[in-house]
Order: sequence, then C-alpha cells, then structure tokens
Amino acid sequence: MIRLLSYNIHRCVGTDRRLSSERIAEVIDSCDADIVALQEVDVGRMRTGAADQAQDIARHLGMMPHFHAALTVQEEQYGDAILTRRPSRLMQAGPLPGLAGRPNLEPRGALWVAVDVAGKELQVINTHFGLNGGERLRQAETVLGDDWLAHPRCQDPAVLIGDFNAVPRSRAYRRLAQDLSEARHLAGNCDPGATYPSRLPLLRIDHAFLRGAVSVRSVKSIRTPLTRVASDHLPLLLELELAPSPGHARTGARDEADAPASDQLRTMRQPANGAA
Repeated sequence: MIRLLSYNIHRCVGTDRRLSSERIAEVIDSCDADIVALQEVDVGRMRTGAADQAQDIARHLGMMPHFHAALTVQEEQYGDAILTRRPSRLMQAGPLPGLAGRPNLEPRGALWVAVDVAGKELQVINTHFGLNGGERLRQAETVLGDDWLAHPRCQDPAVLIGDFNAVPRSRAYRRLAQDLSEARHLAGNCDPGATYPSRLPLLRIDHAFLRGAVSVRSVKSIRTPLTRVASDHLPLLLELELAPSPGHARTGARDEADAPASDQLRTMRQPANGAA
C-alpha cells in the first residue's frame, strides 16, 4: 500500500495568520504519507522570510523535494512541489496555459515525478489550476495532452492530483473525468469530504484522478484541530494499491529503448512573470 497526500499549504500561513512550515510538516507527518503533492509553496519570497519552503518541509520529514516555480519574480518563486522518501526522478515541470487577452491571471504549472513503488514506477503529476472557468478547461485539456498524461513516457499507473479549483459539476472536472477515474469512485463512490475552506469546509476542489492498474483503498480529507488552522485547505489523503499488470500498461506506448532523444526527461521553460 502507498499513501499519497495532496495539500495546498497556503505558503505555510494558517487561518490564524501565523507563518509556520513546521506546523505544515507536522500535519504531513501525522498522515504518514509516502508521497506528498504540495501547492502554493514559496521559495525565496520576502513575504515568507525568503525561506525555501519545499526544502524546509522536506528536511523536517526526511524526504526528497522536487519543486516547480509557476511564478518567478527576480529571485522569488512560487509554485508546486512533490516530496517523497522513495526513489524518484523528475520527468517534467512546466507552465499551463492561461487565457488569451488575460495577461494578469496568476501563472499556473504542473510537476511530473516518477516514483518507485516496489520496483514499479508510479507517475505522479501535481498541479494547481486557475480561478477562471475557461482557464481551467484549457489547463485540463493540456494535462491530458501530449506533454503530460498522453506523453509516451507517462505509462500507467498514473495519478493526476492537486488543487483544481473545480467542483465536480464544473467543466474542467467533467473533462478530466472523461479520460481518468476520480479516486472517490474507485474507492466505492465514498464521499471524501470537502477540503475548502479548512475551518468550515464547503467545497470539494482538491482531487485525485487515476489511470491504470491501481486500486483505491480509501480517500478522505483530514479534519483535525491542527489541519483546520495550519492552512486554508484541508489535506486530501489516498491509500493506493498498485496491481501487477503484464507488459506496458498503456496501449501504444513506445518501448523506452526506442524513444527518440527528444522524449528524454526534460524541464519545460516558462517565462518569468511579474504578477504577485
């Protein structure tokens, strides 16, 4: 079994307005997660003391961090991270599209890491979608496309996880659910609970979508006195089992030895953005 956690940490500022990466690490540690997908992570930003929050939280937990900056302003960065104690490798990190004619929208991105689970690689893509409905739909189409989930190297099993800013009735959620299985359905259509806002959760906007030979034992939002104050989101915890499957898991995937050099692991470049 593997425990996978998604957590929008609100740059480690809690609902009590206190800044504490240690408190976020305490929440994660209490969940005993093997893989952690974080959103709203500050690195070198003056507003949070110029700390490297990805490194700080990983150090507290004894994990290896992978970080992608969706926003870069000079030396300050803000984005998403994946932490794990298991062997892992960065597959890709890059921007997601906004909307034409809307340059002031906050830049968004995705981070893809392959994690070794008992000799099998689990592809984990962490993302944080935008606030505009049209923007989210474009971002959903992008992560389903050739640079991400449809990339030849993104073989099953795969998990798309994060803060989608999208409730289940939204167009972006429904588009993702056309191609992927939402975790709660695989767990027996259980209700994992709302994740936002943490003090009085009303909205289910943090999700996990899966593909391939993987079963979901449970999925739930973690509601404790600590999680209600540590961030404005509750963490979402999944318990997964990777089922054995013969051969390549995804139809049409090329053998790794045959893949051209252009398909080698890469980090996509994104432009610097001056938005706050």
